[in-house]
Amino acid sequence: MDRGMPGSTSRGRLTVDVRHQGSSAVLTPEGELDHHTAEVLSAPLEQALEDGFSRLVLDCSRLEFCDSTGLNVLLGARLKAEAAGGGVHLAGMLPVVSRVFEITGAGAVFTVHDDVDAALAHVAEA
Repeated sequence: MDRGMPGSTSRGRLTVDVRHQGSSAVLTPEGELDHHTAEVLSAPLEQALEDGFSRLVLDCSRLEFCDSTGLNVLLGARLKAEAAGGGVHLAGMLPVVSRVFEITGAGAVFTVHDDVDAALAHVAEA
């Protein structure tokens, strides 16, 4: 059940669209996630958790760059989501972003899916 598009936030090089599908919040960051733009993603992640959406799916198919600050935002959201009985699922990562997760080992602590549909199907089964 799609609840529509609650909104989007933007700052320069990063835009984040948010929608709710069933019991999941689907966030789609587009652009570059770094120390200058991290708040653009962390704010809607926090809001989703405050609104009771502990199952978070990040559609990373439009994310062109992610640095250590971006990784920290995602790791923090993962801890909070898991504490609330949910988790953070990453979907559709481009090779340049996927490589950052491989190099840092962060890929081992997230569930990574080929696309959003696969992530939502997995979350629905949980």
